[in-house]
Amino acid sequence: MAHQSALIATDIHAYLKNQAEKGMLRFITCGSVDDGKSTLIGRLLWDSKMIFDDQLAALEADSKRIGTQGRDLDYALLMDGLQAEREQGITIDVAYRFFSTDTRKFIVADTPGHEQYTRNMVTGASTAGVAVILVDARKGVLTQTKRHSYLVSLVGIRHVVLAINKMDLVDYSASRFHAIREEYEVFAAGLGFSDITAIPISALQGDNVLTASPHTCWHSGLTLMEYLERVDVAEDAVVKPFRMAVQRVSRPDLNFRGFCGTIASGRICPGDEIVVSASGKSSRVMRIVTMDGDLQEAIAGQAITLTMADDVDISRGDLFADPQNRPEHADQFEARLVWLHEEAMFPGRNYLLKCGAVTVPAQVTALKYKVNVNTLQHEPAKTLTLNEIGVCNLSLDKAISFDPYRENRATGSFILIDRMTNATVGAGMIDFALRRATNVHWQALQVTREVRCDLKGQRPCVIWLTGLSGSGKSTIANALEQKLCELGRHTMLLDGDNVRHGLNKDLGFTEADRVENIRRVGEVTRLMTDAGLIVITAFISPYRSERELVKKLAADGEFFEIYISTPLDECERRDPKGLYKKARQGQIPNFTGVNAPYEPPETPALVIDTAKMSVEEAVQLVLEQIKLA
Repeated sequence: MAHQSALIATDIHAYLKNQAEKGMLRFITCGSVDDGKSTLIGRLLWDSKMIFDDQLAALEADSKRIGTQGRDLDYALLMDGLQAEREQGITIDVAYRFFSTDTRKFIVADTPGHEQYTRNMVTGASTAGVAVILVDARKGVLTQTKRHSYLVSLVGIRHVVLAINKMDLVDYSASRFHAIREEYEVFAAGLGFSDITAIPISALQGDNVLTASPHTCWHSGLTLMEYLERVDVAEDAVVKPFRMAVQRVSRPDLNFRGFCGTIASGRICPGDEIVVSASGKSSRVMRIVTMDGDLQEAIAGQAITLTMADDVDISRGDLFADPQNRPEHADQFEARLVWLHEEAMFPGRNYLLKCGAVTVPAQVTALKYKVNVNTLQHEPAKTLTLNEIGVCNLSLDKAISFDPYRENRATGSFILIDRMTNATVGAGMIDFALRRATNVHWQALQVTREVRCDLKGQRPCVIWLTGLSGSGKSTIANALEQKLCELGRHTMLLDGDNVRHGLNKDLGFTEADRVENIRRVGEVTRLMTDAGLIVITAFISPYRSERELVKKLAADGEFFEIYISTPLDECERRDPKGLYKKARQGQIPNFTGVNAPYEPPETPALVIDTAKMSVEEAVQLVLEQIKLA
């Protein structure tokens, strides 16, 4: 590597110590397509001499073969590593690069400019302290510039460099530079940035990147590298109230019990009082333990182990906090949500929410609106699709501790995880706790579920019939309830069509409405089994995640998923309500089996094909399954 330091040859230990003690800055480059993000980072790597010899040889070869600068080096090729990026000349994925100067170490994320890669841009920005927003001096402030600026503000970056690039193509015009700077500052006034520093540059020619350019004598400010070396972002976290999530409880022997984690904000010293935010229990810090020995002070960003003066109940996921400035603790909050998955988000669907070291079941209870990231307008919506951003309310199964994201990025952020696939589907930023339900408590009842079951002389359960329209669900459900009544059982039949005349008459057949339809029915079945009833349902219920939700609401051993697996062609041949014909003619959108998907159960309690057996045989199989034959 061409990067040189005299210490490497004379005192390698001193060199390594110097590197270890340097501060670290994470920053991103963003902006419109072809504004020069990759070229700028390539120039930074080249000028800071952080390129290996084999990378230099590859860059020279690639510049001749697929470069865009004639016989000159194409610095963008140092960043655009995917084949598709090189072919199209754009950035698709987030590319991270490390480099350093005598003053500081840097990790830079080159983020994509295209709108369809918004999730990649948000991912790259989530850990950055500075954003370098590039603008082509010829084009000025574009829609993508505004969109990326909004996303930068959304993830909490407060230090912005407005790098007005390609100044060489406008003859280094001072008036053009000032016009773009003024336009951007007017637009960004409401985005909450702490500072906006405008710098005229030419990434390709190197003007004002590392050294001041003779072509811009009218610019008296810093070069880009001078700004990156001097900007202070670490202090932001240190001056905030103390927060540390417990990631592990260390018990190497009977004489030591420590609580391991990384300080999210603030500072801590032995003797300081801290509180466990969930329980409200407090104690004093005895020791701050690290691999290099005990510390007399630790600050944000350090990984440490704390020992306490008192024996307080503390577990993984608990949040240590300043007792004079405690975080919020609630099970409902409003948040801004960036959707990261191809499968859309629907209110009512259950997810797992991971905030710090704690993971809890969660549900989006309401989508208030989505944000058009191009215009910043609020638009009504029932769902969020890939790369969309919305403001929503979330409800958790238990309360967690957090700070509003604008006050603390580390304790105010979360991800949503799909409970079936374990995929990360959303990233969120908490705005504030919702307190509307704080006066609602579980009421103790004198007549219990067990008493109701004893009075009826039966064990309640849910017999959930799922399958395509025309598969025979309602026919089997009716015959099954009649048979159970003959056996003296207390039942209730919930049919998909019938509940839409009352309980769910406000719902349509969009994917979001279907999710809400099954959520409501699931809550009703829980109430009915609490009453001691055997509940029979006949719903298409096309999505596994909603059927799994209903199953989790039921007690162990009381949910029987019966898959009526009658083939589509047989269901369509029957077509008892003429629905398939209308769907094929385009009169019914979102019709399951025709223009909407059906997800068959993976492990049903029973599979019934009514094309191969009679209704009576099907009923007998169900009775045997629930042990009432």
